[in-house]
Amino acid sequence: MPIALVIDASVARAAGGEGATYPASKHTRDCLTEVRANGHLLAFSPEIRAEWNRHQSSFARQWRLSMVARRRVRQIDSPRDENLRLRIEKASRNTADWNIVEKDCILIEAAIVCDRVILSLDETARNLFRFCGAKVGEIRTVMWTNPAITEELIIDWIYSGCETEGHRMLGHNVAPAS
Repeated sequence: MPIALVIDASVARAAGGEGATYPASKHTRDCLTEVRANGHLLAFSPEIRAEWNRHQSSFARQWRLSMVARRRVRQIDSPRDENLRLRIEKASRNTADWNIVEKDCILIEAAIVCDRVILSLDETARNLFRFCGAKVGEIRTVMWTNPAITEELIIDWIYSGCETEGHRMLGHNVAPAS
Protein backbone atom coordinates (compact mmCIF):
# COMPACT_ATOMS: atom_id res chain seq x y z
CA MET A 1 0.00 0.00 0.00
CA PRO A 2 1.61 3.30 -1.04
CA ILE A 3 2.12 5.95 1.64
CA ALA A 4 1.99 9.71 1.01
CA LEU A 5 5.24 11.04 2.47
CA VAL A 6 5.82 14.66 3.40
CA ILE A 7 9.41 15.28 2.35
CA ASP A 8 11.03 18.44 3.64
CA ALA A 9 13.00 20.69 1.31
CA SER A 10 16.05 19.94 3.47
CA VAL A 11 16.03 16.44 1.94
CA ALA A 12 15.54 17.87 -1.56
CA ARG A 13 18.45 20.28 -1.03
CA ALA A 14 20.84 17.60 0.29
CA ALA A 15 20.13 14.86 -2.27
CA GLY A 16 23.22 14.40 -4.43
CA GLY A 17 23.62 12.79 -7.81
CA GLU A 18 25.10 9.38 -8.55
CA GLY A 19 28.64 10.63 -7.94
CA ALA A 20 27.89 12.14 -4.54
CA THR A 21 30.13 10.88 -1.75
CA TYR A 22 29.16 13.15 1.15
CA PRO A 23 27.12 10.91 3.48
CA ALA A 24 24.04 13.15 3.78
CA SER A 25 23.92 13.63 0.00
CA LYS A 26 24.22 9.90 -0.63
CA HIS A 27 21.72 8.88 2.08
CA THR A 28 19.07 11.37 0.98
CA ARG A 29 19.50 10.35 -2.67
CA ASP A 30 19.16 6.67 -1.75
CA CYS A 31 16.09 7.48 0.34
CA LEU A 32 14.35 9.31 -2.51
CA THR A 33 15.26 6.50 -4.90
CA GLU A 34 13.74 3.96 -2.50
CA VAL A 35 10.55 6.02 -2.13
CA ARG A 36 10.11 5.96 -5.90
CA ALA A 37 11.07 2.28 -6.28
CA ASN A 38 8.48 1.22 -3.70
CA GLY A 39 5.59 3.16 -5.22
CA HIS A 40 5.13 5.65 -2.40
CA LEU A 41 3.75 9.13 -3.00
CA LEU A 42 5.22 12.58 -2.53
CA ALA A 43 2.73 14.74 -0.60
CA PHE A 44 2.81 18.33 -1.82
CA SER A 45 0.96 21.33 -0.46
CA PRO A 46 1.48 24.72 -2.13
CA GLU A 47 3.79 25.74 0.73
CA ILE A 48 5.95 22.62 0.49
CA ARG A 49 6.11 22.91 -3.31
CA ALA A 50 7.35 26.52 -2.95
CA GLU A 51 10.07 25.39 -0.53
CA TRP A 52 11.16 22.64 -2.93
CA ASN A 53 11.23 25.12 -5.82
CA ARG A 54 13.66 27.32 -3.85
CA HIS A 55 15.92 24.59 -2.47
CA GLN A 56 15.88 21.36 -4.53
CA SER A 57 19.12 19.94 -5.89
CA SER A 58 19.44 18.88 -9.52
CA PHE A 59 18.96 15.26 -8.49
CA ALA A 60 15.84 16.11 -6.45
CA ARG A 61 14.40 18.09 -9.37
CA GLN A 62 14.81 15.12 -11.72
CA TRP A 63 13.45 12.76 -9.07
CA ARG A 64 10.41 15.01 -8.57
CA LEU A 65 9.77 15.13 -12.33
CA SER A 66 9.92 11.34 -12.44
CA MET A 67 7.41 11.16 -9.57
CA VAL A 68 5.07 13.51 -11.46
CA ALA A 69 5.43 11.40 -14.62
CA ARG A 70 4.53 8.28 -12.61
CA ARG A 71 1.54 10.07 -11.04
CA ARG A 72 3.11 9.56 -7.62
CA VAL A 73 2.53 13.11 -6.32
CA ARG A 74 -0.42 13.71 -4.02
CA GLN A 75 -1.35 17.38 -4.37
CA ILE A 76 -3.15 18.68 -1.29
CA ASP A 77 -4.71 22.04 -0.58
CA SER A 78 -2.98 24.21 1.97
CA PRO A 79 -3.55 22.38 5.27
CA ARG A 80 -2.75 25.46 7.39
CA ASP A 81 -4.42 25.07 10.79
CA GLU A 82 -4.28 28.23 12.90
CA ASN A 83 -5.72 26.44 15.95
CA LEU A 84 -3.02 23.76 15.80
CA ARG A 85 -0.32 26.40 15.35
CA LEU A 86 -1.60 28.34 18.35
CA ARG A 87 -1.46 25.21 20.52
CA ILE A 88 2.05 24.39 19.31
CA GLU A 89 3.13 27.95 20.04
CA LYS A 90 1.69 27.72 23.58
CA ALA A 91 3.42 24.35 24.08
CA SER A 92 6.79 25.77 23.01
CA ARG A 93 9.19 26.57 25.86
CA ASN A 94 9.91 30.07 24.60
CA THR A 95 9.71 32.42 21.62
CA ALA A 96 13.01 31.19 20.19
CA ASP A 97 11.72 27.59 20.07
CA TRP A 98 8.46 28.73 18.50
CA ASN A 99 10.36 30.67 15.83
CA ILE A 100 12.19 27.45 14.90
CA VAL A 101 9.11 25.20 14.70
CA GLU A 102 6.78 27.74 13.12
CA LYS A 103 8.42 27.37 9.70
CA ASP A 104 8.04 23.57 9.88
CA CYS A 105 4.39 23.60 10.90
CA ILE A 106 3.66 23.18 7.17
CA LEU A 107 5.21 19.71 7.43
CA ILE A 108 3.17 18.73 10.48
CA GLU A 109 -0.06 20.06 8.97
CA ALA A 110 0.49 18.21 5.70
CA ALA A 111 1.43 14.99 7.50
CA ILE A 112 -1.74 15.09 9.59
CA VAL A 113 -3.95 15.26 6.48
CA CYS A 114 -1.90 12.61 4.66
CA ASP A 115 -0.33 9.48 6.13
CA ARG A 116 1.45 11.04 9.13
CA VAL A 117 5.02 10.60 7.83
CA ILE A 118 7.70 13.29 7.52
CA LEU A 119 11.20 12.89 6.11
CA SER A 120 13.44 15.74 7.20
CA LEU A 121 17.05 16.46 8.12
CA ASP A 122 16.01 19.02 10.74
CA GLU A 123 16.80 17.42 14.10
CA THR A 124 16.26 20.65 16.01
CA ALA A 125 12.69 20.95 14.76
CA ARG A 126 12.02 17.24 15.38
CA ASN A 127 13.17 17.53 19.01
CA LEU A 128 11.15 20.70 19.59
CA PHE A 129 8.02 19.09 18.10
CA ARG A 130 8.61 16.10 20.39
CA PHE A 131 8.64 18.48 23.35
CA CYS A 132 5.41 20.12 22.12
CA GLY A 133 3.85 16.68 21.62
CA ALA A 134 3.42 16.37 25.38
CA LYS A 135 0.70 19.03 25.15
CA VAL A 136 -0.50 18.76 21.54
CA GLY A 137 -1.94 15.29 21.01
CA GLU A 138 -2.37 15.41 17.20
CA ILE A 139 1.34 15.59 16.61
CA ARG A 140 2.30 12.63 18.83
CA THR A 141 1.50 10.02 16.18
CA VAL A 142 3.27 11.80 13.34
CA MET A 143 6.36 9.81 12.37
CA TRP A 144 9.43 11.94 11.66
CA THR A 145 12.53 10.27 10.32
CA ASN A 146 15.88 11.57 9.14
CA PRO A 147 17.38 9.97 6.02
CA ALA A 148 20.88 11.21 6.93
CA ILE A 149 20.98 9.20 10.17
CA THR A 150 22.20 5.74 9.23
CA GLU A 151 20.94 4.18 12.48
CA GLU A 152 17.35 5.00 11.53
CA LEU A 153 17.52 2.31 8.82
CA ILE A 154 15.22 4.34 6.61
CA ILE A 155 15.82 2.34 3.42
CA ASP A 156 14.63 -0.88 5.11
CA TRP A 157 11.70 0.98 6.66
CA ILE A 158 10.58 2.44 3.32
CA TYR A 159 10.99 -0.95 1.67
CA SER A 160 8.79 -2.55 4.32
CA GLY A 161 5.99 -0.04 3.63
CA CYS A 162 6.69 2.69 6.21
CA GLU A 163 4.97 0.69 8.91
CA THR A 164 4.06 2.47 12.12
CA GLU A 165 7.01 2.36 14.51
CA GLY A 166 6.76 3.99 17.90
CA HIS A 167 10.34 5.22 18.01
CA ARG A 168 9.72 7.33 14.90
CA MET A 169 6.69 9.08 16.41
CA LEU A 170 6.96 12.58 17.78
CA GLY A 171 5.24 11.31 20.92
CA HIS A 172 7.93 8.70 21.57
CA ASN A 173 9.22 8.92 25.15
CA VAL A 174 7.04 11.96 25.82
CA ALA A 175 4.77 11.88 28.83
CA PRO A 176 1.33 13.29 28.01
CA ALA A 177 0.48 16.55 29.77
CA SER A 178 -1.95 16.29 32.61
